[in-house]
Amino acid sequence: MIEQFLDGFSHFSDPLVGLGLVIGALLGYFIGALPGLGPTLGVALLIPFTYGIDPVVSIVALVALYVAAEYGGAITAIMINSPGTAAAVATSWDGYPMTKRGEAGKALNISIICSGIGITLSATFLALTAVPLSEFALTFGPTEYFALGLVGLSLVSSLSTQSPLKGAIAMCLGLALSTIGLDAQTGLPRFAFIPDLFEGLPLVPVLLGLYAISEVLMMIEGGFGDHAKSEPVKGLFAVPFATFWKMRFLILRSAVIGYVIGILPGAGASIGSFVSYAEAKRASKHPETFGRGNPEGIAASETANNAAVSGALAPLLALGIPGSPTTAILIGALMIQGIQPGPLLFSKNPEIPYTIFASLWVGVPIMVFIGLAGAKAWARVADVPRPIVAGVVAGVCVIGAYSSSNSLFPVGVTLIFGIVGYLLRKGGVPLAPIILALVLGDMMESNFRRALVISKGDWAVFLEHPISLVLVTLATLSFVAPRLPGIMGRIRGRRPGPAPGQGG
Repeated sequence: MIEQFLDGFSHFSDPLVGLGLVIGALLGYFIGALPGLGPTLGVALLIPFTYGIDPVVSIVALVALYVAAEYGGAITAIMINSPGTAAAVATSWDGYPMTKRGEAGKALNISIICSGIGITLSATFLALTAVPLSEFALTFGPTEYFALGLVGLSLVSSLSTQSPLKGAIAMCLGLALSTIGLDAQTGLPRFAFIPDLFEGLPLVPVLLGLYAISEVLMMIEGGFGDHAKSEPVKGLFAVPFATFWKMRFLILRSAVIGYVIGILPGAGASIGSFVSYAEAKRASKHPETFGRGNPEGIAASETANNAAVSGALAPLLALGIPGSPTTAILIGALMIQGIQPGPLLFSKNPEIPYTIFASLWVGVPIMVFIGLAGAKAWARVADVPRPIVAGVVAGVCVIGAYSSSNSLFPVGVTLIFGIVGYLLRKGGVPLAPIILALVLGDMMESNFRRALVISKGDWAVFLEHPISLVLVTLATLSFVAPRLPGIMGRIRGRRPGPAPGQGG
């Protein structure tokens, strides 16, 4: 294993790998600091520009963007009380009060340093857990892989907290879209009315449409009125090392919380930051100061939401299941490069996971330096006029879609799915389950049919193997659990009261 880690670090002797990391970090800060965009959209926008690039360079750039965008979300949360990402909401609760006290530099310093610590610690956790998990998953057969995909789909409830029904609708839509193309066994076209669809829907144009173009349409609908302006940054390097040493246990606890929650597919960085913030407040000797500019609130939130990034990468690398909407897009990026995420990744393409591990360790000092040195610039990103942002995003989408195959067909797919995404968002239907089902659908179908061929059509095969039985049970519980409170409430509501004359 040590040789593989050394090999991962050796890739940074290639200047292109280091350049990819720096470019990804710069773009990540920029996108993260723009309220409403975030890492998912950023990764989707960058994927078209990775065509023809060495897979190691492209994945390092994409992961760096993912990490830096989570960093960048805190900048506008602190400066103008407008979180750039959902995971930075908890950061704004104490960050913005510090800005109003004239301590914007101190708040930014704490957020950036704690983000770096969170990534460093969680990258160590990732390196220690991903490899054993992948080795265990190598024992999987078709039944286990299908059940694993079923577990992934069962997590739509956590990706659609407002309405499980709408999440299920989105999941079914994604599964239906995954069937488009030539049947892998019979070679017959399915819902492929034109030759361009024989290979299925192109993933990148679908992603660009659902996330980026729909966001542009939402911007246009919301208008381009005045928005909060950034405050000047003063005293960025004013936080001594002793401040972080006093918070060492809080930072370590937050890193563990963020990583563990990040591993749970569908949970994500935002839940990690909220849980960590709540735990920091509970354990504090002065909980009443939280929400009024307590640096510990920033430290807890930023450490956890960045640690969740490494956590989300664990199921992606080891099992081929996305741990977040952003990692679902990263799976698509790897597949475009001809690389299949999952347990075989460590044996067929070991340079990918081990370079990711190395990039997280190598990249943190670089990203922290970029964050600290460019804090004034990142704060000013929030002042970019909305029409310019919308125009740039739309232009990048069209160029990226066209470059995917040098034809107008992907551009049409991007625009169509942009309208579809806009209508779904207006209807409150989440987009993440669509991507999750679209990515997992083909794997599930192929393994499902393979398992039935091996068992000669006996459906009980999915319950005969211990691992698949456990996974199917987990998937069933995950589907049912969110509905239990409503079911129990209806049962209690129908329970007859005491008969007249009896005690009640």
